[in-house]
Amino acid sequence: MFNKILVPIDISQSDSSETSLAAAAQMAGKTGATLVLLNVTADMPNLVANRLPTDYLEEAEKAAAKTLSDLAEKHKLASGSYEVRTAHGRAYNEIIESAEQTGVDLIVIASHQPGLADYLLGSTAAKVVRHSKCSVLVVRG
Repeated sequence: MFNKILVPIDISQSDSSETSLAAAAQMAGKTGATLVLLNVTADMPNLVANRLPTDYLEEAEKAAAKTLSDLAEKHKLASGSYEVRTAHGRAYNEIIESAEQTGVDLIVIASHQPGLADYLLGSTAAKVVRHSKCSVLVVRG
């Protein structure tokens, strides 16, 4: 049913990411789907960005890719059954864009208990659900 599954992973939220990756890995195991593990490095305000080393973003994305590879290994994903991607920007925009670029037919995304800011601004998972052109499975983390 699913050939390619996108799993956005917030490496700062390890518990919920573990839950969504486990769910996606289980589905991929049953359907033979390829997993696309994605981490998005958030935009920094200019005041902060100007004080960071010039190679900060490149180094952050390298570290994120390593963390995603380590997670794949931890979940015993077979080599060739997944790919690692990193992006930079607003999480929901980059998730939607990556889904379209990679041709996924399902996004498995973690959600957490909403806080006040989520009610006012909307959570990343909610925005992905509203704007995605493919199916979205929200896993409570």
